[in-house]
Amino acid sequence: MNVETSLALGIDLGTSGVRIAVLNQQGTLIHSSSAEYATGLTAPLDWAEACRDLITHLPAQIRGQLAAVAVDGTSGTLLACREDGTPMGPALSYATAFPEQNSALKRLVPDGCAASSSGGSLARALQLLKHHGHIDRLRHQADWISGWFLQNWQWGEEGNNLKLGWDLEQATWQGCIADQSWSSALPEVKPSGSVLGRIAIDQARNLGVPEDLLVVAGTTDSNAAVLAANPGDNDGITVLGTTLVMKRFTPVPIQGAGITRHRIGQRWLCGGASNAGAGVLRRYFTDAELAELSRQIDPDQDSGLSYQPLPARGERFPVDDPNLEPVLEPRPVSDALFLHGLLEGLAEIEAKGWERLTELGADPPQRVISLGGGARNPQWRKIRQRRLGLPVVSCNQPPAAGVALLALSRQRQTEYKMNKS
Repeated sequence: MNVETSLALGIDLGTSGVRIAVLNQQGTLIHSSSAEYATGLTAPLDWAEACRDLITHLPAQIRGQLAAVAVDGTSGTLLACREDGTPMGPALSYATAFPEQNSALKRLVPDGCAASSSGGSLARALQLLKHHGHIDRLRHQADWISGWFLQNWQWGEEGNNLKLGWDLEQATWQGCIADQSWSSALPEVKPSGSVLGRIAIDQARNLGVPEDLLVVAGTTDSNAAVLAANPGDNDGITVLGTTLVMKRFTPVPIQGAGITRHRIGQRWLCGGASNAGAGVLRRYFTDAELAELSRQIDPDQDSGLSYQPLPARGERFPVDDPNLEPVLEPRPVSDALFLHGLLEGLAEIEAKGWERLTELGADPPQRVISLGGGARNPQWRKIRQRRLGLPVVSCNQPPAAGVALLALSRQRQTEYKMNKS
């Protein structure tokens, strides 16, 4: 393959569907497309089918020039599968919490770590073990799809496994996780951006892609969005997707309940994700209604409403409380006023998120870069800007482009080493 014309593929597994992005060697986005899951987030075979559909519908010339692929996924969506990757049942969504596992969590990992929350992956793993008994493999969404490309489900990427108990600093499982009878179900963890292997030959032929396609360890969906935005040291990133995610780079890792810490290059990316987000808005309004009703909102005025727009009971950040109840009433007669109140409630959660990160040791951001579908709403941006007291700007690069950058970077390094040798 001609290195100058080779391409990198990024796959973003979201809450409602999959988006792919293809970058050329200059890092320019040349293709983006998406597909919704047939039945929902918890159906692993839907993830694979959406990926297959998007890849096979790429123009043949693009498919033939793909040199590397990396995958991001919703942080915390976990499934049990057989050694050959066959799902044992539905996955457990990142939004599910299991307070009944709190006592077991305390025995397994230290308080305050990412895996100690009843809304974390370790709690979901314990619930899956309780339901299935013996499990060959516990895999997060992005890791399972990476395994689908390889037809080898041995690996896991470090960022996707923090909430399962992986310790970035020590490069080992925290507490006494590794001593458990089920520890063989845990993945062999690899750093984000490392090469996991080449695509399985049968899979390459099924998808119509080169048989030497590199499969690169990706990251979480929110991290991919941050990479796509290319933020500066003083920037905070808010992802306005189905859920609300706040992250920023810090010189040293910060710790706390509901906080995730990821290492990208020599910098630490720290933050948290609320269960609230645009998913709540779509429960009440279509995209067309959201656009029309938003135009009726004066973002410089308060709605007079005070909502906690959670999709269900339970929150993970800025507070870690599995019993926190949504507040979505009273609903006014005016739909525009109702939307106004919901947007203010989300802005309040975002503001508290940045305050929480600052309390834990992060420098307060001087500017916030917005990503995701909600970043296109000018009224929401002005409401957030007024509540945060900071400039708020938008970035339209999809998260799939961020994870494609990881694939591109690793492909370049691999080609450089090959040329030197």
